[in-house]
Amino acid sequence: MSYWGYPRYVSVAEKRAKAARKLKQLKKKNPGIQPIVLEGQAIAKTWWGKSWNLNLERYADYGNRIGRGRSYVRHGAVLDLQISAGQVKSLVQGSRTKPYMVTIKIKGITKEIWKNMKAACAGKLDSLPELLSGKFPKALGEIFTAQGRGLFPSPQEIGFDCSCPDWADMCKHVAATLYGIGTRLDDNAGLFFKLRKVKIDDLIQETLKDHSYKLLEKAEKMGPAKIAESDLSGLFGIDMEENSDLDLPETTKKVAGAGKTLRKATKKSKAETAKRKPAIKTSARKKASQLSSKTSASKKHVKPAASKPPAKNPVKKSVAKRKIAARTDTAQILDTINRSKRGLNVATLQQKTGFGEKKIRNVIYKAFKEGIIKRAGRGIYLHR
Repeated sequence: MSYWGYPRYVSVAEKRAKAARKLKQLKKKNPGIQPIVLEGQAIAKTWWGKSWNLNLERYADYGNRIGRGRSYVRHGAVLDLQISAGQVKSLVQGSRTKPYMVTIKIKGITKEIWKNMKAACAGKLDSLPELLSGKFPKALGEIFTAQGRGLFPSPQEIGFDCSCPDWADMCKHVAATLYGIGTRLDDNAGLFFKLRKVKIDDLIQETLKDHSYKLLEKAEKMGPAKIAESDLSGLFGIDMEENSDLDLPETTKKVAGAGKTLRKATKKSKAETAKRKPAIKTSARKKASQLSSKTSASKKHVKPAASKPPAKNPVKKSVAKRKIAARTDTAQILDTINRSKRGLNVATLQQKTGFGEKKIRNVIYKAFKEGIIKRAGRGIYLHR
């Protein structure tokens, strides 16, 4: 009912109740819908969500109209919001019973801007989690949010459509959807790069290349003796067990090549120590024979006393059994790899041997480190 041509006033509580009822109905038909739900009054809390909203608000084209959607987001009117490559689709509850359908299309980042972004990130981003959490240098954030030259879209790159009868260029439902995107980026900042049709990994690629060059220089400066004594995983800052299945860029492959020369040096040092062992063993044998001859001579004159049977030590026996079992398990895993001509991955080794993933990865890690096996491809290991 309306008075003097004006629509009836609807309280916020009534709007929220109406949106909640409609959401409950929609979830019965489609359990996969993703509503925008706020915790508190803040529409966005993280750097990515706040920067998205700020980018829209500071443009003159949107400055006077974008605020129309804030109240809609706050009382839960955005019943569903789906982000895909270059497109956002949403359902927004309005004054009518049926929610309105909103479609927003956003152009991808241009090649030139993306190239500049990658160059700006070189050597400044340490990891992907830091990027997603917004914990990067302030100068980098200013580059990201630069109008027309940054990562965030300008009004000219955004197109939208709504099924409501509102004649305005940007209706309340479109504005609510745009704010809803900022809220969704709080939960998953990676969706921003999906929306702009770029790969998030490209931003830290230059940093990885720069890091690999430094590692290569470090490997070249170290002498063979120092390299033989040091741990390879410690030298290159890589956890071999966890990262052994990753595809490395070309520059890091050079570092891996340097690692092969290091392994040769370690093998050489092991061979030299093995040559010295026989001499030590022979001297020990001579001493043992001398002691045995003395004891045998003394036994001729002394009457042997009644000897008690040695006490059994179940702890030592159980430890010895575990060691033997561990050796046989390792041998079985390595024999399985040895029989394969093309190489095997962890999943296949689990099927063939029946051992757990953790045990197989530990054996692979040690064997790879000692040069017993090699990597034939991504996650595939072959006997040398």
